[in-house]
Amino acid sequence: MATPAIRMFRRLEGLFCVYKPTGVHWKLVRDSVETNLLKGLNATSSQPLPQEVRFLVNPVSETEAPKGLTLSASSVPVLSKHPLVTGPEFQHIRVGVGHRLDAFSSGVLVLAVGNGNRAMNDLYRTRVTRDYTLEGEFGTATDDFSHTGRAVERSTFGHITQDKLDKVLAMLQGANQKALLMYSNVDMHSQEAYEMAVQGLLGPEGKSQPILTGLRCIHFQPPNFTLEVQCLNETQKYLRKVVHEIGLELRSTAACKGVRRTRDGPFTLQDALTHHHWTASDVIQAIRQYHSKINLKYSHTQMKDTVLQPPEESTTLKKNSDEAVVGRIT
Repeated sequence: MATPAIRMFRRLEGLFCVYKPTGVHWKLVRDSVETNLLKGLNATSSQPLPQEVRFLVNPVSETEAPKGLTLSASSVPVLSKHPLVTGPEFQHIRVGVGHRLDAFSSGVLVLAVGNGNRAMNDLYRTRVTRDYTLEGEFGTATDDFSHTGRAVERSTFGHITQDKLDKVLAMLQGANQKALLMYSNVDMHSQEAYEMAVQGLLGPEGKSQPILTGLRCIHFQPPNFTLEVQCLNETQKYLRKVVHEIGLELRSTAACKGVRRTRDGPFTLQDALTHHHWTASDVIQAIRQYHSKINLKYSHTQMKDTVLQPPEESTTLKKNSDEAVVGRIT
């Protein structure tokens, strides 16, 4: 018979995401979630201790003379099964981590519990794209492309306009689109390539170089600017380098002030649990919402793919009526 803790653990198995703040290593986030889940599992009401039958000596008063040893059967709890002896029911729980974020980045971090680790591996075998928000600043170049690095060059930026920035972004996006087609290993003149492009399945097979599938400026107020990026197989260091290269293309310099992931596959910022909600009950709710979203998306896909066929009865009636008409003509 499953204990309450085991029943709760079964509800915890699945995928969910948390919001990783800036300046915190992803390992610390995972360890904090593991600790909170273990506390929640072991805090569930435990089952009563099993009983065993023992023969105990009946107490004898001082006034009575001893007449021999008398025993009586009694039911007593098995102390060897007590939690103070056996320890907590769950002493370790495995929480898997999806596409990681470095310590200086923030945003959506996908985690998995139990059988969810297998589902996460299946998820990342597909062409999962991710969205980021990059904050940049013109005028400075650093050794690690971030604003906290050692400054190696300073330049002017008064000549930069949003139109010039948009042209550079369009050029970079066009170059990455060519790379996307090159890594797809599909004949671009074939029907297969057309169908894959319509369904949004055109992408690199397996691992490839980082590819930017979308790039646009959503805020421009020199020297500060903000970019929205959609990408594949990226790292946060690569995204900071992109900001640096944009500054060079504009005959200036630029450093990245922040990297924030806003989407990782099906997970968005609205799904991410903040630090105060890294509890077992909130994780169970997040996993349930994720499964309901996936099931709803799957049902919509089935509805689109289903072709309505005329019922067999109407086809039979039509055939019989046609035969009757032919009979009257003949």
